[in-house]
Amino acid sequence: MKKFHLFLLCFVFICFVTNATEQPLNLLSSEEKADGFQLLFDGVKLSPEIWQGAINGYPVEQGEIVCRKGGNLLTRKEYEGFILRYEFQLPSGGNNGIALWATPQKDGEGVFGMEIQILDNSSERYKNLQDYQYNGSIYGIVPAKRDAEKHDFLKPVGQWNYQEITAVGSKVKIIQNGVTIIDADLDEFKTKPTADGKDRPAVHRRKGVIGFLGHGEPVRFRNIRIKELQ
Repeated sequence: MKKFHLFLLCFVFICFVTNATEQPLNLLSSEEKADGFQLLFDGVKLSPEIWQGAINGYPVEQGEIVCRKGGNLLTRKEYEGFILRYEFQLPSGGNNGIALWATPQKDGEGVFGMEIQILDNSSERYKNLQDYQYNGSIYGIVPAKRDAEKHDFLKPVGQWNYQEITAVGSKVKIIQNGVTIIDADLDEFKTKPTADGKDRPAVHRRKGVIGFLGHGEPVRFRNIRIKELQ
């Protein structure tokens, strides 16, 4: 009987420790609360007070935002300096993007701003892209760091990736799964061409909405939170 009680006590202790150390989905950690982060998604619905645009194109399924019909799902609020954290899961051939310092166009379809690419680099359909078109790149402007042996710092298709974007002033830094893949100063493009050589006026923006730019592939997002920076 004593052995049974000891076993039961150990089992309860292990369960307590496990539950205590797991990060609940779509909730802020105590450190994030103290640091001033705010949730943009509660795991239940896309609040029309927070989001605008293609809300119907991104249904909430099992606590995750899923790009179905796609379109431009944007915040109502404009941000200047910020830290944005989120997780994304790519299907095979998945393609989406993060709008950076953008403005919705009057037609409700287009967006004027920069885009951070979310892409399944391993897909055969994307094998011949330019370097500035691959995952994590500021599209057409700054190519992301890549490493074929490390799968471009992406988890296998179907697994969750973590990304953190810090944008303040002219500086943009992107960390993906613990690796810095972008560390750029956009002021450089006042005197030099962008990666694709095109005229991109949005590179000079320092304020605007953020959000998701979907093309219909079922890319999933969760744990979306943001901290504004002075």
